[in-house]
Amino acid sequence: MRIPFFPVVILLAGFSTCSLWSCHLHDRSFDAEGVFEADEVIVSSEVAGKILLLKLDEGSQLAKDSLVAVIDTIPLQLQRSQVQATLHALNQKTMDVRPQVKLLREQISAQRIQLADLLLEKTRTERLIKADAATTKQLDDYNTQIDVLKKQIDVNEQQIRVQETTVGTQNSTVMSEFKPIVRSIAQIDDQLNRAHVLNPVGGIVLTKYAMAGEVTSAGKALYKIADLSVITLRAYVSGTQLSGLRIGQPVKVYVDDGPTKYREYTGVITLISDKAEFTPKTIQTKEERANLVYAVKIHVKNDGLLKIGMYGEVNW
Repeated sequence: MRIPFFPVVILLAGFSTCSLWSCHLHDRSFDAEGVFEADEVIVSSEVAGKILLLKLDEGSQLAKDSLVAVIDTIPLQLQRSQVQATLHALNQKTMDVRPQVKLLREQISAQRIQLADLLLEKTRTERLIKADAATTKQLDDYNTQIDVLKKQIDVNEQQIRVQETTVGTQNSTVMSEFKPIVRSIAQIDDQLNRAHVLNPVGGIVLTKYAMAGEVTSAGKALYKIADLSVITLRAYVSGTQLSGLRIGQPVKVYVDDGPTKYREYTGVITLISDKAEFTPKTIQTKEERANLVYAVKIHVKNDGLLKIGMYGEVNW
């Protein structure tokens, strides 16, 4: 019985083609390899409420500080109105001592005028007594009137002090509630401002977690964004390679560009870990995963082709 030759030809052809690709992809050695990543920011709502507006989609390019979401603020506005009414009622509880003080001071002013007149009359009577033209009884009457008037002035001045002290104490008790209420209004105003969600960093929306019309809560994620204009390659090097590396050092970064060639980028080392760690499990062989390595971060300017999760190789 003859064995068909056709299946053997297919196996040999397949093996030859794979070997050819392997030769082109691995005909050069690299100092390190790793995976591209980016600093991802999860943007959350800072206030609870219904999402009235959420103008973004996955893949959208957002500018920094652009308005991306609006949360319903009607409950907060009602709360502010209630606190404002409490503050207004508090102001009405305070007393104004100025009208009473003004009236007492006017009385004192009139009494001082009367006192001045009486003192003149007293002086004139004293001269008349020396000339035997007046009696001592008249002088005694003037002295009595002067004493009474001085006491009335003292009483009115004392009443002014009492009024100011009493009203001041009462107003202090009322106004002790004033500052907490004002702070409450300020806190509500801050929440009203936070109901308008501004995008914290410029970048591309990676994941959208919510939709307009949903009810969100404080701290609940709305979307995830990352700045991909500069992307980071996290590579791993051995301890023997550390002596040849420094922060700010330019390096060459390579990514696959089809099955037979690489695309080259210029990168800059921005971080060299000072602690050793085991090789990540993304390394295929068990022996390599058991080695201690150091993480190195390399910033690469992205032309739009580099993506999070892509593999890259490095030469120093």
